[in-house]
Amino acid sequence: MVQDLYILMITAAVVSILFKLIKQPVVLGYIVAGVLVGPHLFGETLVNEANVKSWGDIGVLFVLFCIGLEFRLKNLISSGKVAAIGAMTIIGGMMMLGYLVGTDADFDMVNSLFLAGMLCMSSTTIVMKAIDEAGMKNERFVKGATSILIVEDVVAVVLMVLLSSIAIRHQFEGGELLNKVFVLAITLAAWFITGILIIPTLIRKVKKHLNDETLIILALGLCLGMVLTAEEAGFSSALGAFVMGSILAETVESHRIEKLMTPLKNVFAAIFFISVGMLIDPSSLSEYWISIVYVSLIIIIGMILFGTLGCWWGGQTMRDSMLTSFSFVQIGEFSFIIASLGTSLGVLDPILYPIIVASSVVTTFLTPYIMKATLPCYNFLYNHASASLRAKIDKREQQVAAAEAEAAKPSDGPSIADKARHAVRHTFITKHLVNLFIKNMSAHDENAE
Repeated sequence: MVQDLYILMITAAVVSILFKLIKQPVVLGYIVAGVLVGPHLFGETLVNEANVKSWGDIGVLFVLFCIGLEFRLKNLISSGKVAAIGAMTIIGGMMMLGYLVGTDADFDMVNSLFLAGMLCMSSTTIVMKAIDEAGMKNERFVKGATSILIVEDVVAVVLMVLLSSIAIRHQFEGGELLNKVFVLAITLAAWFITGILIIPTLIRKVKKHLNDETLIILALGLCLGMVLTAEEAGFSSALGAFVMGSILAETVESHRIEKLMTPLKNVFAAIFFISVGMLIDPSSLSEYWISIVYVSLIIIIGMILFGTLGCWWGGQTMRDSMLTSFSFVQIGEFSFIIASLGTSLGVLDPILYPIIVASSVVTTFLTPYIMKATLPCYNFLYNHASASLRAKIDKREQQVAAAEAEAAKPSDGPSIADKARHAVRHTFITKHLVNLFIKNMSAHDENAE
């Protein structure tokens, strides 16, 4: 096991350094490292595949836990219209395209649905990295883009639960699916309400005893506890990790937890992407190169089209809509996770995995170059637009600028949301539950001594 980890880390380090030198995302380097140590390139694997898969599964949990930590309800609410309409337009449009591509390729319903799910999610990691490297992180569109990515992540977790249910039964039943969604919604609401009532107050009570070591242990313990709870309830472990991250995002220590989790997440996420690369057979890439180019074009064109429309309908300016959509032209971690889910359930056609991974590599590689083309494309559209469309674009720009100026004015007193949050935090039942928990823990420690 130590030898396996040594080979993985050294290979990933060397390859990622090379990718840094050529200014490419390190995620691609990890996938290439997986190809190098995998069984297909040299005829035998250099590491134990079972060990790598186990570490990769843990990596998925930590990645989703950290995505949950970045989930801020107040940020989502502040750009709710753009987030909801933009994300639903992209997801709905791309799933429709993905399903049509699957049926056109003579895949069955389950494989077509999995393909649709894999094509509808942009990579949060790659988008944020690309925006940062392009020097655009202070641009106005970033807030809306981040909110859309958050909604996509939430939908992706729910989608995984639904796809698992469909894959097991090999049929799509509307009534049963609605029942599953209803049960999931009730379960999530119960988890969030209970967690946000108790955990933030608990952490605030014991804050003075939480050094970095204790805090990271507590956070990981809560994460794994919710993972087990989700599995016991019949849902995916990934859902549990995401939910606990979202609950801890509402605590006073959320940024500290996020900072402490980053190195651990990076290590295990790297192993996950290596495990993805190990499944790629280079010979199959040359065999399916036409399909890879086709799927890559579907991703790029579809994301630009549906992303621009969704953001425009959600209230963004045309310039910001295009900046957002041109940064979403790739698929990433959730596509791999959904592909891994289909493989583990034994329902995914073996052809799909290498095509999806290769398409992700192609679209990720092209993302920075496509983003650079955004403003020239916007100027071309504006200069060649009809007078009525140009008037609408100008009017939207004025409306957004006026809304920004209004939002920048200082508010008088706490908002309704702040008052509600304060009331919840100071309810008698919350204080009583937390005090009872601390009292029991103290009694347990005394008995143990």
